[in-house]
Order: sequence, then structure tokens, then C-alpha cells
Amino acid sequence: MSRAHWPLLISLALACVCAMAASGILVTRAEPRMADDQLLLDMNVEYNFSPKALEALDNGVPLTLEAQIQIRRKGAWIWEENLLDKRQLMLIRYQPLSRLYQVVRLPHGPKQSFVTRRAAIGALGDMEGLQLLPRAVLDAEHDYLLNIQVSLDIEALPLPLRPMAYLTSDWDLSSGWTQWPLQL
Repeated sequence: MSRAHWPLLISLALACVCAMAASGILVTRAEPRMADDQLLLDMNVEYNFSPKALEALDNGVPLTLEAQIQIRRKGAWIWEENLLDKRQLMLIRYQPLSRLYQVVRLPHGPKQSFVTRRAAIGALGDMEGLQLLPRAVLDAEHDYLLNIQVSLDIEALPLPLRPMAYLTSDWDLSSGWTQWPLQL
């Protein structure tokens, strides 16, 4: 490779680093565990909201995130049903009068309040003890896969924001599907 190609390679490397630091959602940990014959999930999600989404949040627009969680038997045929297909909604909002950020697990989870946006986003990404299904549903002789996708729920945005959210990449925030082995 000649020296003439080095500037191009450096530019491509910088573009990759910038793309990784761009807006998006990343599931960084998913640990299923058994407690009282119930399968629970502890997971961490890293949220890198776009500047537009952060601006909307700081102006009082609540952001709803949806975690879709599926459990399938490893090697299952495409027509086989999932053992679990669960949706967990989380909400983050700023309340200008109290100058606090709130994080809520929907529909009836506790409300947590935070002074800083960073702390609220961090708490939004920490999910502990999410109930999945009873142990009796799982067969110890099979291996299972846990599939998770976390995304911004555009339909939960106020109506005037939705057209722009559908048309611009600033609002296209999703982790994509991640797959984790389920060990019993």
C-alpha cells in the first residue's frame, strides 16, 4: 500500500469512530436469572439520543422507549411460536416547573426523579428483575435464545412531531435485534 492511500484510510477510520459515537441505542448486558421459579431479566441499555430528541425532551416532550423481548428455542423452525414475546415500555420526561427528569416503567411502575438528564438516562437504561416467564415453561433439555430490541416509540410522540420523526434519521433510534444465550 502506498503512502497516497494513508489519508483515505485515516478518513475512513475517523468516519467509523464518528458513526459509533452517533445517536443510537445499544443493549450492553442481558442476564437472565431464576428467582422463586420465575425467569427474571437484568439488562443494561446505553442510550445515545440525537440532539433533536434531547432538545424535545428538554422542552417537555416525553420520550417512550419500547423493549421487545423474545425467547425462542435454539434451532426452532420459523413457524414455531416464541415462548415469550413481551414488550416493556419506559418513559423519560422533563418537568420544567420542578426542573426534574422523571423515569417511569409503564404501565404501573414506580416514578423515579432525577436532577440531571444524564442521571435520568442512566436510570432509564438499568432494568432489574423484569419478569419473563415461569421456569415450568422451559425444558432443561433444550437451549434457548433471548432476543432483545430497544427502540424509540415514534407513535407515542405528540402528533405534530410524528411526520418529522418518521422522515428524519434524528428520530430513528433502535438497537436492532441482539441475541443472547439463555442458560438454565
